[in-house]
Amino acid sequence: MTDRSSVIFGNKMPDKVYKKAVKSKKKYIKKFGDDSRKNYEVSVEKNRYIGDSLGVYNILVGNPAENAHAGKGTFDTEKGIIVGNIRMGFGHYRISMAMASAAKAMGYTPYWMDLNSYGETTCTKVIGAQNDLYSLGSRLSKNPIFNKLVWEPMNYEGFRALSYNAADQKNAELMAPVYRNVPKDIPVIGTHVWPAQAAVHAGMKYVVNAIPDNWPMALHLSEGSVHTIQCHNSYMGYRILNGMNKDKVNKPMPSDSLVYTGHYIDHELVQGIEADCAARIKRKENGEPMRFLLTIGGAGAQKEIFAAIIKFLLPYIEKKQAALYVNVGDYRNVWEALLAEIPEMKNYAAEHFDCWADTEAFAQKALDGKEKIEGIHGFWHKNIFEAVYCTNLLMRSCDVLVTKPSELAFYPVPKLFIRRVGKHEMWGAIHSAEVGDGTLECRDIPHTIQMLELFLQDDTFLSDMCQNIVTNKKAGLYDGAYKVVELAMGLKNKQK
Repeated sequence: MTDRSSVIFGNKMPDKVYKKAVKSKKKYIKKFGDDSRKNYEVSVEKNRYIGDSLGVYNILVGNPAENAHAGKGTFDTEKGIIVGNIRMGFGHYRISMAMASAAKAMGYTPYWMDLNSYGETTCTKVIGAQNDLYSLGSRLSKNPIFNKLVWEPMNYEGFRALSYNAADQKNAELMAPVYRNVPKDIPVIGTHVWPAQAAVHAGMKYVVNAIPDNWPMALHLSEGSVHTIQCHNSYMGYRILNGMNKDKVNKPMPSDSLVYTGHYIDHELVQGIEADCAARIKRKENGEPMRFLLTIGGAGAQKEIFAAIIKFLLPYIEKKQAALYVNVGDYRNVWEALLAEIPEMKNYAAEHFDCWADTEAFAQKALDGKEKIEGIHGFWHKNIFEAVYCTNLLMRSCDVLVTKPSELAFYPVPKLFIRRVGKHEMWGAIHSAEVGDGTLECRDIPHTIQMLELFLQDDTFLSDMCQNIVTNKKAGLYDGAYKVVELAMGLKNKQK
């Protein structure tokens, strides 16, 4: 196994950085054990939630009873492509769904490999521990002092450092065993750096590392894979590893290690852009209720913002000038907390809870446009796949997506950006504003309300974004998922 912690793209790490990386790995071994010699059983099963819609099959590692999923099957070594991911928030799952959707549309078989779902493995235990830390930090970021002194610096400069990548690479060695019995010639797309790093350490032959953010950080480096980026503005930062070793001039990444692709978007969303944007403009012209889609995570870092948005929109909802979709993912407690804080919501709320057939039927009805959508529609699903994909279904028929500027910043729908969670996210809003499909980041409630008023009252604010989205599609801006799949399969075909 190549030691990728001591030298990163030709840049030798100081001894103290390398020793700290080794110490980090030893700490996890002491806590969770070393299963590097374990020969885990691998099996395959069609995903029971998104298997039909996205053609996805789960890769199961270890005892099926210890997995988040269950079943058996075989690999398609000719048309198969692995989408490696973790659940750390919804973002990486959503990007994985975009890759799976594109792969299916292109005639390939997408395999879902969630490294955070193999309960008996050291891999999952290490990821789970780090996920818990990140979730804690996200919740604590509600405290302005913690946010300013700890959370934002860590998400902006801490994760940017090559020294951070050195530790991550060493820890990722503990994740490699989950790939041991996976056919090595099936291409892998990692939608988080750890599945990509682990795949490289495990000897997978064709690995693409789909970088989610557009603020260049060493956190996202997986040397040995081909890195893809969604935005031109991050190319140079990654190519020269800008600022990743303080003021030192670093040796650059090789040109064939970094590829611009465009935004990672589901096939269904890309194909529907023209029709969906035309429908938004028509609803605005006809004075129909403007549909706002709120996506709310479980950490609760922005619950007060969403509560303020709902309170502001209630009079418009009552007058049938606005309608709300509220997706709380798999966090029913968030919905209950909103109802407790805003009892008036109950007068307008319809709950679409844990019934996928009902969610699909509502999404289709809203998309068909045969009847007006009014009131507040709450969505909660116990299963993570349905919880995440619900937003994708609702996105096509909404007029405005209200979200923090994370992975959703790149989606082809008019967007209102609320306050970020982590300073690196601010670049998603900057990019979206530059390409004209989203607002600036609203870092407080008054500015958020101002943007709501503009959407509701201005005659061109929404339509301009819709027209920009159509123009962006013609330029190929939203074709990133197709290009990543094409790149991954091309690496394999090149070797034939």
